[in-house]
Amino acid sequence: MNNTAIKVENLSKIYRLGEIGTGTISRDMERWFKTKVLKEEDPFLKIGETNDRANKGTSDIVYSLRDINFEINQGDAVGIIGRNGAGKSTLLKILSRVTTPTAGQININGRVASLLEVGTGFHPELTGRENIYLNGAILGMRKREIDRKLDEIIDFSGVERYIGTPVKRYSSGMYVRLAFAVAAHLESEILIVDEVLAVGDAEFQRKCLGKIGEVSKGEGRTVLFVSHNIAAVQSLCNVGINMENGKVIYQGDALDAINNYLKVEDRKNSQEIVNVSDSYRRFKTSREIEITKIQLINTSGLNSFTTRGNLIISIRIKINNWVPRIRIAGSVNNSEEVKVGTFFSNEIILDDNTGRERIIELKIEDHNLTKGQYFFSISVGTGNEFSMNNEFDIVYDILTFEITHKSDIYTPINNWPRDWGNVNFKSQIQFIT
Repeated sequence: MNNTAIKVENLSKIYRLGEIGTGTISRDMERWFKTKVLKEEDPFLKIGETNDRANKGTSDIVYSLRDINFEINQGDAVGIIGRNGAGKSTLLKILSRVTTPTAGQININGRVASLLEVGTGFHPELTGRENIYLNGAILGMRKREIDRKLDEIIDFSGVERYIGTPVKRYSSGMYVRLAFAVAAHLESEILIVDEVLAVGDAEFQRKCLGKIGEVSKGEGRTVLFVSHNIAAVQSLCNVGINMENGKVIYQGDALDAINNYLKVEDRKNSQEIVNVSDSYRRFKTSREIEITKIQLINTSGLNSFTTRGNLIISIRIKINNWVPRIRIAGSVNNSEEVKVGTFFSNEIILDDNTGRERIIELKIEDHNLTKGQYFFSISVGTGNEFSMNNEFDIVYDILTFEITHKSDIYTPINNWPRDWGNVNFKSQIQFIT
């Protein structure tokens, strides 16, 4: 008996930047004849580049996905992890048949229910109840099958009061509640969920994660789950896939995949000056002051620090629109994407020199982080923990570092510092240039 739910062979997806046509009708017709009739390669297609958003390419063709191969067995819960722009969402769209691949083959054994974006598959003019039936029909389910699940779906979504209202009047949170409830409860063999759960509130996210675990472990359905929440991937998934620049760089046990991902990020950031790109940003900000480069400095040449050691970050900023004062703020997440602490620097007075770049050195003392791997997120703005904050630029998960125990920690327990294992950031800041 074939136990394979999804098999992907030599999958590639190419996007052309800018103009799609060749520029003339005659060349468009030549392309169509050679590719569709003669089954030859596109004569006007340039050699594509890797989809690395951090660097400017020379070609107008980019590979969002390139030569991807993997198999997923029935009942597997698969966590797909990677940085923004790695190709995760494009892969899920192809598997959900929202878009078509440029090359390669996909074999799917079973019906697919997918939740890729808020309101995917919903008709805005139809009510919530009508959209439940519409989604079920798209999956090939009969009306009596949907009738059997209807009350359970409505109860799980928590939007019973508005189930007779057209969904165009729903908030984004209500949209995602109903959309997830439909995708999770209708009887499909494969459930595909993108990072869309981040739209919901914390209580509903926990509810959704619990349902995903039930669907996979209890019902034996196949689940593909894209998330930046490493803790969720670790708890829900038995298989992990790492993606980088449109390629699968690792597939295996979920915990091994997470460790591999963290090590790759650590190697990429260790002692290197990181050029900040939009792949590190999650929200649109004014960028009156913009973070352009960032580096975690360690005189040992390694990317590991002791529990009682200082952390020094070099931050290059560009003054696009002068403001009189700024401060640097940040947070630290552990390897499970749990925030363990935040910090605010003292204020910095800027001279009126628009267009100039300045380097700031941030020294973090007395952090008392326990052994493990961590990520920095850094912002430049105004305000602090006691006042309103206005962020000009925010970059996420841009530096990875490791805290290691040293001999000074292995002392009698009564000599350990009172706040060891907690976060107690003190920061000092100075201009270098």
